[in-house]
Amino acid sequence: MQRKSVRGVLPGIVMLAALTVGLTACTDDGGSGTPSDSKPGTKPGAPAQPGKYRSLPMPCKAADAKKVKAMLPAAEALTPEALEAQYAGVADASYDADRRVGCRWTAQTPTETRLLSVGFERVVSYDRATTSDDDKARQVYLGQLTKAHLPAPVPSASPTPSGSGSTAPSPTPTPSTSAAATGAGATPGASSGSPSAPPELGSRVLEELGNEAFLEDKLGTAGATAAQARTVRIVFRTSNVIVTVEYSVQPAPPGTVPPSGETQDRARQLAQALVERFNE
Repeated sequence: MQRKSVRGVLPGIVMLAALTVGLTACTDDGGSGTPSDSKPGTKPGAPAQPGKYRSLPMPCKAADAKKVKAMLPAAEALTPEALEAQYAGVADASYDADRRVGCRWTAQTPTETRLLSVGFERVVSYDRATTSDDDKARQVYLGQLTKAHLPAPVPSASPTPSGSGSTAPSPTPTPSTSAAATGAGATPGASSGSPSAPPELGSRVLEELGNEAFLEDKLGTAGATAAQARTVRIVFRTSNVIVTVEYSVQPAPPGTVPPSGETQDRARQLAQALVERFNE
């Protein structure tokens, strides 16, 4: 009777040992139930997508021809060939036309000299595991905003309309801007000593121009024999491209000051046309 009892127990012990080995093999991956082949130090998730733009347009041809002509009045004495050359512009030297290009125009008349330039920079992130091309371009843009001594946009704590995602700050005049010029709708001379003096609009962050934009307005130092030159620079970002428009007006007669409203408006119109060009 004892021999039969021992024979019946042995198969049960063998089966239990086999089940234990099988269970250990299934849970050897840490209890997940599935095998794992991930390597230490790797980050989950797909790399950031490249920017919208893979190349840049030719800047001399990308700028709206009608707006360029309005910004650069020609001298009456110019020959047709010289007039054509003036509005054709001169391309900047570039070692990589897919990364950085620019174009410049010059117009001189007996009463003033005007300079215009546009520049395109396509920003590329070299570490897409952590930063997309758009994010890198925004870093470049914010760096230029800081150099212009303008405040960076602050995310709104409350929900924004139309799902815009952020709220641009209201225009911020530079310290040199007069108190009468806090907006384009100000009445000329309303708060200044000279009724005929138009308001100074000053440098500020712009809304509804590309993804984000700012305007920098600088007025040159007045001299006894030299007029003040006004230079307006607009920088905006559209996806992974930074666009710069710079417009300078230098009157010939001393004591003449180019109005900020007109100078800024012409530069903004050209910048808006470039936004539309990139959106085509």
